[in-house]
Amino acid sequence: MSKANPAKRILIFNVNWLGDVLFSTAAIRNIRRNYVSNYIACVIPSRCYPILKGNPYLDEVIIFDEGDRHKGVLAKLNFVSLLKHKKFDIVFLLHRSFSRALICRLAGITERIGHLTKKRAFLLTKKILPPRKDSLHRIDYYLDVIQKAGLRVEDRYLDFIFTPEDKNHVDDFLARNAVHKDDFLIAINPGGNWMLKRWPKEYWAQLSDNLISEFKARVIITGSISDLPLANQIKEAMKQKPLVACGVFNIKQLGALAKLSDLFITADTGPLHIVNAVGAKKIIAIFGPTAKEITGPYPATNVVVLQKDVGCRIPCYKVHCRDNRCMKAVTPDDVLTEAKKALGR
Repeated sequence: MSKANPAKRILIFNVNWLGDVLFSTAAIRNIRRNYVSNYIACVIPSRCYPILKGNPYLDEVIIFDEGDRHKGVLAKLNFVSLLKHKKFDIVFLLHRSFSRALICRLAGITERIGHLTKKRAFLLTKKILPPRKDSLHRIDYYLDVIQKAGLRVEDRYLDFIFTPEDKNHVDDFLARNAVHKDDFLIAINPGGNWMLKRWPKEYWAQLSDNLISEFKARVIITGSISDLPLANQIKEAMKQKPLVACGVFNIKQLGALAKLSDLFITADTGPLHIVNAVGAKKIIAIFGPTAKEITGPYPATNVVVLQKDVGCRIPCYKVHCRDNRCMKAVTPDDVLTEAKKALGR
């Protein structure tokens, strides 16, 4: 494969979830280093667009919503026409799906590179033998595609960019709610797409009360607008009063808030990796059914991962688990103890 021809147009077909798209930014950056002068575009679902907005290594971000605007056959064919019109020469398929490989084949993309699966083997022009399941961190899993394709890989950190306007939005919100620059600010993120990765709301309430009592902290509950009912339940169960900011900040502004916070506490979910990517001062991550070796924060310089062995195989993919004992095993006192250690109290 030629990496020296700037006339070749490069496409990256990305994955579907916030955390995974963030993990893929290492691959995006390393692809750019191999194709310095080429036009590079990336396909992602609209919900992940903020992760790559402003990414300096991409010339274009293209939206593909398979479960929404591109759900039907006609919509997919229209998307094929869009890609065909853009005349891409090479595609790196970070997603393992059959349909994405087929779309790129129908779009006339000559070189189609991705991990080999039985169903899509005939659609790939460069078949990358996938690593053993759960043997690599997600960052390395995506880098594996490009490295085995013959590209040079120089590093494996994440890219996430917020603007001065994002910080100003956060500053204005904090000022309106009487949070001062010298206040000790602790942000908590109780939500998450996968219910089994959520810490019990009663634990969040107890922990937040203790954080306010122990540190004289201002506790702010973050999340999307869909997390507002959960945040209100936590607030109602508390003796102290936190500041609820669910639906107030977009993903970029969450990064700006994390940068200002003295401590950020969350489970294994997309915001964990966002706040780590922006260099938050101190982070505590509560893990249960997932493995930090696969989806844990990287780098882990400012992160403490709390996880207890309850006798289950990790990672666990039992979506119908009845007791969620792995998350319950980490207690509010455990988190408070680590908070004291992390903050030198």
